[in-house]
Amino acid sequence: MSIIKKPIVTEKATSLNEKGQYAFEVERTANKVEIKKEIEKLYGVTVVGISTIRSQGKLKSRFTKTGAVTGRRASSKKAIVTVKDGDVIDFYSGI
Repeated sequence: MSIIKKPIVTEKATSLNEKGQYAFEVERTANKVEIKKEIEKLYGVTVVGISTIRSQGKLKSRFTKTGAVTGRRASSKKAIVTVKDGDVIDFYSGI
């Protein structure tokens, strides 16, 4: 199974593309070395730096006839990958 779950394509993450930075959702157990190897293998680019962000899942609750039901969304981990100048990752090439 791949360490990279999916690229993050939001307005904020897309604005980072102009600086040569790309955002990905990754497995929670992945470290920076594994992420770097996977990105270089998948996209054929040279990775210069990686920043990782761990976020805890939001607490959710709803009220039903039988009482309050509480739960939590899944926690996630994001990686902001900086590639070498001139290298580009094109997420839309396969569409």
